[in-house]
Amino acid sequence: MKKALLLTLFCCILATPAGARNLDQHANESRAAVKEFMGSLKGQLKAALKEGGPVKALNVCNTSAPAIAMVQSKKHGWKIGRTSLKLRNPDNAPDAWEKAVLEKFEARKTAGEDPKKIEHYEVVTQDGKQLFRYMKAIPTAEKPCLACHGEKIQPKVLETLDKLYPQDQARGFKAGDIRGAFTITQPM
Repeated sequence: MKKALLLTLFCCILATPAGARNLDQHANESRAAVKEFMGSLKGQLKAALKEGGPVKALNVCNTSAPAIAMVQSKKHGWKIGRTSLKLRNPDNAPDAWEKAVLEKFEARKTAGEDPKKIEHYEVVTQDGKQLFRYMKAIPTAEKPCLACHGEKIQPKVLETLDKLYPQDQARGFKAGDIRGAFTITQPM
């Protein structure tokens, strides 16, 4: 009996670091994918802002952001996207897990954690399969975010928002608010 217990304990000790390394590897891969997604989107937004201001940038968000997510998803073989508690695009609605994590992000921010550093990951079982789920908060920056997501939005921008996103809820943010999150689902 003692030998069986010791053998079980020894196996658990050996398995834990490998499992932790596997989680760390998935987390690092997810961080890199988010950085790449963010870099692509930011580059296109900056170019659009320079060329035509916030109205032009809205068109980038409307067409380029979903395309970037699709390219990243295909590249990695994962599901990659963005979501929020205050949606602009209803296609980005959070699932139950994402909604719970977003609510925890808000609580962590309220408790004083820097939104730029807020992330969460874990392994979940869905439909009998283990999945690695990762989310990284998207903090609202003073510029350029508030031009389209802030409390004081220019009339031309509002007009374009209403046209592109008739159900838009992603307004009224202040600098430092959590705008939403990048979300990744990886098969294990």
